[in-house]
Amino acid sequence: MATKAPATEEGYPGKRAAEIAGITYRQLDYWARTDLVMPSLARATGSGSRRLYSYRDLLELRAVKSLLDAGIRLDLVREVFAYLTDQLDEDVTRVNLVISGSSVMVRTGEEEIVDLLRNGQGVLNILPLSGVKDLVDARIVELYPEGRRTAGDGTTASAVGQ
Repeated sequence: MATKAPATEEGYPGKRAAEIAGITYRQLDYWARTDLVMPSLARATGSGSRRLYSYRDLLELRAVKSLLDAGIRLDLVREVFAYLTDQLDEDVTRVNLVISGSSVMVRTGEEEIVDLLRNGQGVLNILPLSGVKDLVDARIVELYPEGRRTAGDGTTASAVGQ
């Protein structure tokens, strides 16, 4: 008989974070080692130590996956994340991006999209990263329905230990 993993308020171990975000553990490890998305609760500090990801980290991991799934190269994803956080002080999980070929722009309003279309820039694919929260929440419920709690922002989420 299978036993349920105990719920924890401390966060998500790497294996569970990767599973919830829909990525491989290898991707998770690489992104953490290269400072793309680092675990905010506990970083690996040597052999035997474990990374621990927050709910917000899960949202960022899923945002990266969404960009990659949309055909954006990883080096461009890094540039997008850096620009959004450093230059615009934007939460990467709450913005809408406009993607045209290999160009990625932040959608700040309807006017910019209308202007681009009028200037003959072609069809634009709008990728709402703000939707990653719903994807992460649904995945948590799907994978770990037994461990529900309230996230720091007042929404319902789940934290399950390994």
